[in-house]
Amino acid sequence: MAIPTWERKVRIFLCVFGLLLSVYALHVELSRERNPDYRAMCDLGESVSCSKVFSSRWGRGFGLVQYFVDKDSPLNQPNSVLGIIFYTLQMCLGLSLSRKAALFLVFSSWVSVAGSLYLASILAFVLGDFCMVCVSTYLVNFVLLFTNLKRRRAIEGLKEKSG
Repeated sequence: MAIPTWERKVRIFLCVFGLLLSVYALHVELSRERNPDYRAMCDLGESVSCSKVFSSRWGRGFGLVQYFVDKDSPLNQPNSVLGIIFYTLQMCLGLSLSRKAALFLVFSSWVSVAGSLYLASILAFVLGDFCMVCVSTYLVNFVLLFTNLKRRRAIEGLKEKSG
């Protein structure tokens, strides 16, 4: 059994794009921490500013981890670091044809979509901002979920046919 060509290509594209977005977000956040006057390419105006979003309290640990650990704790990582881990896992586990890997891919995608919906609502209703990098990662997460659901169905179907 082989991974369908379309699925492999889509997964690689989405994961690489997600990784690039996450690395850029981390770069913007760290640059802004070093220099509060730093202006990122994605800062187009007062209400279209990714650096404002990344440096908000919701830019680290989804704004929730700081309630459980110190704000400066190593456990309170930028969301972009979580994105780097997520897209790397999606890429690596996407190489496996196991049923367990397929289930984990779907489960982690559902978690990422829930996180995307949460952060999108913070973006729109709390921060009143539009972040192109953020919205792009939300779209990547939704398409990855769709891809993972298709993959799981295909693997389940192939496993049933083979015995």
